Amino acid sequence: MGKKYLTLSQLNIEGQFLGFGSRGRDRIKCKIKYKHLYLKTSTQDLKIKIPKNLRCSLRNLLTGEQICVSVVSKLNRVNGKIKLIAYGVRSVGFCPLDYSSKENIAKIMVCQKSACLKHGGKSLLANLEKTLCDRGLLDKVKIEHTNCQKACRTAPNCILMLGGEEQYKKLEPEAIASLLQTHFFANNI
Repeated sequence: MGKKYLTLSQLNIEGQFLGFGSRGRDRIKCKIKYKHLYLKTSTQDLKIKIPKNLRCSLRNLLTGEQICVSVVSKLNRVNGKIKLIAYGVRSVGFCPLDYSSKENIAKIMVCQKSACLKHGGKSLLANLEKTLCDRGLLDKVKIEHTNCQKACRTAPNCILMLGGEEQYKKLEPEAIASLLQTHFFANNI
């Protein structure tokens, strides 16, 4: 049997640097051990793997900075997903992020790893979508499927983020919908 990854191409991607991430979701740790960088292009947000030899040189990147990332794209033959691996990063300029539009956006991160799925993760997601749809909030909320949230004992897990600052954990769909209605009503959306 051959290799797991098939190299597709090398390309340069220009966009706005959104931040770093480590294992799992995009958790930023005190130690500089970033494994991924997030890049906003004109069409989509990308997650790009950073090899160890490149990590130290990226410490001075600022959120909002325009960068050009040289990547190798690889296809996972097992699941058909494309993985982007950086081999070079250079600064192009600076354009501050527009935080005003993001303040009122809510995001719900639902764990989709095995422990959470076994303990009702699929039904939590379905109930959440139904409740949000019933209250007319589905179009105002981004539901994200995440890797392990490191709280398997309390599965199924989801995190509600309102405006990027407030975080709520271990909520039922009805409680999430109520918090969202309060949040959107308070911000006149």
